Amino acid sequence: MDIVNIIAVVIAIASLLATLAHVGYLAMLNSAATKRAGGAPIATYVRSRWPVAGATTAGALVAWLFTAGGTVMDILAIVLAVGSAAVATKALQATQARYRSGG
Repeated sequence: MDIVNIIAVVIAIASLLATLAHVGYLAMLNSAATKRAGGAPIATYVRSRWPVAGATTAGALVAWLFTAGGTVMDILAIVLAVGSAAVATKALQATQARYRSGG
């Protein structure tokens, strides 16, 4: 393993964790919305966000698979992983800001 591959693997795993955090938050929000009266608008919003969560998670998984290739694939993996993590993190923050309670 060369250093570029190690870096690519670490970034791909971090990206996957970021995307799974988004998926987990949406799942938790959906579960809470379906259990309470008046939660239909939140459940509808969550359903509209699943494609973003799925696409970013798929991107992170593909990036991790790319790390099995050579140096060029490692560089592509880094680019894809960083992009997936950035989109997932922004989407997670937007969802949290929209439904943040307390204060």
